Amino acid sequence: MKKILAFLMIIVSLTIFAQKGTVDTAQIIIPNRYNNAEAKSKPYVIMISADGFRYDYAKKYNAQNLLKYSGQGIQAKAMIPSYPSITFPNHWSLMTGLYPAHHGLVDNFFYDYKLKKNYAMNKKEIVEDGSWYGGTPLWTLAEKQGMISASIQWVGSASEAGGKRPTYYYPYHEKFTPLEKVDKVVNWLKLPEDQRPHFISMYFPEVDGSGHHFGPDTKETEKAVHLVDNAIGELVQKVNDLGLKNVNFIFVSDHGMIQVDGGNPLEIPAMLFDKKRFDFYNSQTLLRVYVKNPVEVKTVFKELKANKTNGYEVYLDKKLPKYLHFATRDDQYNRIGQILLIPKAPKVFLEKDQKTSLGKHGYDPKWVPEMKATFFAWGSEFKNNLIIDEFSNINVYPLVAKILGLKLENKIDGKLKILKETLKK
Repeated sequence: MKKILAFLMIIVSLTIFAQKGTVDTAQIIIPNRYNNAEAKSKPYVIMISADGFRYDYAKKYNAQNLLKYSGQGIQAKAMIPSYPSITFPNHWSLMTGLYPAHHGLVDNFFYDYKLKKNYAMNKKEIVEDGSWYGGTPLWTLAEKQGMISASIQWVGSASEAGGKRPTYYYPYHEKFTPLEKVDKVVNWLKLPEDQRPHFISMYFPEVDGSGHHFGPDTKETEKAVHLVDNAIGELVQKVNDLGLKNVNFIFVSDHGMIQVDGGNPLEIPAMLFDKKRFDFYNSQTLLRVYVKNPVEVKTVFKELKANKTNGYEVYLDKKLPKYLHFATRDDQYNRIGQILLIPKAPKVFLEKDQKTSLGKHGYDPKWVPEMKATFFAWGSEFKNNLIIDEFSNINVYPLVAKILGLKLENKIDGKLKILKETLKK
């Protein structure tokens, strides 16, 4: 037990959202909300995200609970993250059914030239500002239709994105252990029927933190997988003990992880450091360039392409492959930039004296399978013992809406037909 607690403390201290100082851990409750009569009769969905839980981790590290429960229900060979395969864009794609260029979170850090403001995932006041987020998250869809929802630290859940927050939620911090989060979910499900959430989303950062700082193929990452797997086992057991009918679990991740070549980084082209002409935004696995004078875009593109090394490709944004849904034609918020420099895995872009973590993500999952995510599901509404092919993560949204009996209010990118075969009816 002491070893487990010590390991947990290490992982918590290393996660990418590290915060300092006093943290308010209190639950926030929106008062005077109740399930309507129709909502009370609907199934329950508990949607769990384990950040960075690569598609092969469950088998690779023998996650016994996840393998057991998903084996009784639905196992996808993999789930394909939206591009770029980065945390905030993909959590919001899972929760809205939209590609990043359509919902606006195109990266963990970006600049909006219309608003003249920066978005930064590590700034509390920014991530809780709903004006940054496009689309209608599942908790908002539920609340608007008279169904109570709850969330533990899912991206965007502490904001007013979509017009309504979950009735119960916890803003992001790192004070709760996985088992403490489990107990909070169970406590929600013990509430009186008219106050009990039917849609719950929860988030675990430990596997991503370990993958970044130790690499995906390490004992530390294996322990993090087991930490989350143990929490899933506890969650299922405690929820089953409540005797509720029609409970469903959906276990997902936002992306995978690969060990990168940080010792031999790619150099950012020197011309891009001319701040009078360019802004660039470097996530290390993707470098987005904004050309301040639009007349120069084609000339700059040709120069960058002519002088590039073999370690990366250069694309005009409007020429990016259609399947990525990340080109000019998709960029509804004008946040991407006109030129993209895309490293070939395991290469990364680093500025002078800049460091990188051992593990990274963000690459195109079509060419870097280590980016692929996990999808498992089991419960009253799902078929038994079914293995399905890979699919895009935007299709989870209409699946959850179908289970909960929610009507889609806005156009989304996801399609119910992709995952309809997973349902009993």
